[in-house]
Amino acid sequence: MLTVDAMKAFGADTETALTRCVGSEALYLRLVGKVPDSEDFDKLEAAVKAKDYDAAFNLAHGLKGILLNLSITPIADPVSEMTELLRSRKDMDYSPYIQKMQAERKKLTELCKS
Repeated sequence: MLTVDAMKAFGADTETALTRCVGSEALYLRLVGKVPDSEDFDKLEAAVKAKDYDAAFNLAHGLKGILLNLSITPIADPVSEMTELLRSRKDMDYSPYIQKMQAERKKLTELCKS
């Protein structure tokens, strides 16, 4: 079962996130539980592979906002770094960021299922 303590152990800044959720653990956990199922992670990966940097930037920027609002730091960090690189539509190898993002997403998925 997903808990605030489990999210804290995962590396999320739960204190900040709970403040944003007006102290409601139920609201926070409900919102976090929706994150792993977002298709935007896969869309971002596909856009980067296709070198569609406009779409990739828009997807990364949207994910960054969600992840930072929920203080899901382990996924927010690589997405934030990608967002800044994509802001200038930099043509480079984004695979380390994508791999880190997807690996942490997988961990969060497992946490949500337990």
